[in-house]
Amino acid sequence: MTTTSLTRRDFAALLLAGTTAAGLNVSTAAAQDYPSKVIKLIVPYGPGGPTDVVARVIAPIMQEALKQNVIIENRAGAGSVIGARAVASADPDGYTILLGNLSTYAIAPAIMKKPGYDPTTAFAPIVQTSDIGSVAVTPADFPAKTMQEFIAYAKANPGKVSFGSAGVGNSAHLIGELLKVKAGIDMTHVPYRSGAEMSNAIVAGQVQIGFTDLSASINLIREGKVKGLAITSLKRSPEFPDMPTMIEVGFPDVMLRNWTGAAAPAGTPKPIVDKLLAAINQALANSNVQKTLAAIGAEAKPGTSEAFKALIAEEFKRWGGVAKAANISID
Repeated sequence: MTTTSLTRRDFAALLLAGTTAAGLNVSTAAAQDYPSKVIKLIVPYGPGGPTDVVARVIAPIMQEALKQNVIIENRAGAGSVIGARAVASADPDGYTILLGNLSTYAIAPAIMKKPGYDPTTAFAPIVQTSDIGSVAVTPADFPAKTMQEFIAYAKANPGKVSFGSAGVGNSAHLIGELLKVKAGIDMTHVPYRSGAEMSNAIVAGQVQIGFTDLSASINLIREGKVKGLAITSLKRSPEFPDMPTMIEVGFPDVMLRNWTGAAAPAGTPKPIVDKLLAAINQALANSNVQKTLAAIGAEAKPGTSEAFKALIAEEFKRWGGVAKAANISID
């Protein structure tokens, strides 16, 4: 009995070891041959936006590093969820990559009842690619010149201040709700159909404040069409070195890092992920790429897969909590 029992256990162990070794050999072989065909970089937005710009500036250098064509495919819709779902359900072979942003990996799946994917398990994170600064802006003729003055004005005029966003559940909506709580002010949310509509509404004075990507506000601030009150990033923007951060004005929790990042479908072999990581980091270290990103208010962020995985988990939890507290949910 003992001999038979040991034999079975030994056989099972040998079988498991053989299966594991075979799997490793397949993964190693796949990585050695990778890439052998065109790589699709899925951008879950239309052409021209900040996330699309990041994809288009890193793709040529990825091509050089991987010695294979990298094409951009824009799959917009449902707040970036359509493109994310497509990648989550793709073959985990390294030929379909997602270049998404904060909304894709954290906000949309946190506020949607049925997003169709869990960002913490559906992807093999490759690397964060950029931090895109956001800025709180007001109409040019609004009486407040600083964030402190804006908050004082809102407290003195309860119910008379409104803030704009690019739609219910948009990042600008969530950070507006967060500011209401942290500053103890009453503001009415006014959703628009796009970031451009929101910016136009601020210029026209239809709303009193809005949080926009720095790329969308750089020229408006320079031309005096809106006033920038504070940056929601960890540090000041090189474009506006005199503008304080929300941390500096006393609201360290009112942060909005509109970052972007690349991920493959879950199950993609680590050697392939590592090849993609090296290629993307090479692109992000390129001085021309860094200059192009800086022009849209973004900072290149070469890093590790582990750090990006932690960022996704942290932001998904954070913005899910904000949405729940503000009772924000969409179908």
